[in-house]
Amino acid sequence: MASTTLVKVAEQERAASVVGPDQLVAGRYRLVSKLGGGGMGAVWLAHDTLLDRDVAVKQVTSTVGLPTEAAEEIRRRTLREGRIAARLTHEHAISMYDVALHSGEPWLVMEHLPSRSLAQVMNIADTLPPLEVAQIGTHIADALAAAHAAGIVHRDIKPGNILVAERGRELGTVKISDFGIARAKGDHDRSGVITGTPAFFAPEVARGSDPTEASDVFSLGATLYTAIEGQPPFGIDPDSIALLHRVARAEIIPPTRTGPLTDVLLAMLEPDPARRPTMEQARDRLAAVAFGPDADPALLRGRPILSADGTVPVWARRATTLVGSRRTAGTGGTLTGLPAAPHSAPRSMSPRGVPRSMSPRGVPRPAELLHRLRPTGPPPRTTQEKIVAFAPMAMAIMVAVLVLALIVALIIAVVVS
Repeated sequence: MASTTLVKVAEQERAASVVGPDQLVAGRYRLVSKLGGGGMGAVWLAHDTLLDRDVAVKQVTSTVGLPTEAAEEIRRRTLREGRIAARLTHEHAISMYDVALHSGEPWLVMEHLPSRSLAQVMNIADTLPPLEVAQIGTHIADALAAAHAAGIVHRDIKPGNILVAERGRELGTVKISDFGIARAKGDHDRSGVITGTPAFFAPEVARGSDPTEASDVFSLGATLYTAIEGQPPFGIDPDSIALLHRVARAEIIPPTRTGPLTDVLLAMLEPDPARRPTMEQARDRLAAVAFGPDADPALLRGRPILSADGTVPVWARRATTLVGSRRTAGTGGTLTGLPAAPHSAPRSMSPRGVPRSMSPRGVPRPAELLHRLRPTGPPPRTTQEKIVAFAPMAMAIMVAVLVLALIVALIIAVVVS
């Protein structure tokens, strides 16, 4: 009799652990399709049969078969995530609707935003203009400032957690998502394990300190830097330990494309957390770049990202296919350190797989060589700065002239002989 009971319990556990489309969760949420997954579980598109609306539900990693203590820790962590996220209501943050129990397992029910992440956007466009990034930064910093005011530290700000609406009335609107490892101010991680994404860690977090509001500021600065520069401020390294050491030493790569955002980004990336601006101060400085010195972030909430011509950027539109990714050697990921979007050939590649800036033999074209030699960063002002800035181009021209003269001399020598 006891063995029969155990078999039935095991069968119920296996049935509960099998999740698929059309399954009804907690008697209310009908699963439609899987949207993605993370360290704490899978995210599904679902339909709320009670309120007749689409939602995103997060299936926390199943506790079936886990020791009682480990299973209880997962449930506790999930409920904590729900409680923390429910504290925040903001136009630029994904809303938390409910924490549902299904077969004893907790599920998080959230706002569904038809969107693509900033990480996916960067698989379309290698870099984004500072003006557009300043707008993204303003809105996300505004949401995070509200989170900090509510006593919440996000702890995992990165391109993959910034969503851009790709259709509908909210087209071009950005929102911060995934408070999965967020922590209320004053809470401490008893595990001693560093959580988050190393490429966007603040130096003090990489050294083992607890994340704070200041480390959120650094991570947002690193995310915005990445969107403009095309790589994280500490570069890319398949060796995560080596990368973590570089982060701990605060060895950022000086930005060259950030233009009017340079000062505020360098302030946000300040190695000393005490010298960084608050999230609210960072928001105001980003807004000044994006919308002018008198901009009021409160009046800009809900506004979509606009390009210089006043339209929603092409990369934000659903019609722009998510093709291509810039993979790093040996890592199988993108420059953002996240899984690559499904792709055929990168957009920056020709059908033969050769970058369009190069000839079919892989040799840079003249226009690309000149582009590489042009000075980057702020325009040089003094005569000395101009000499230094244009020295590489001048030397390249001199070498080209000498090579050309040598070729002419050889031709003349061959003809004369």
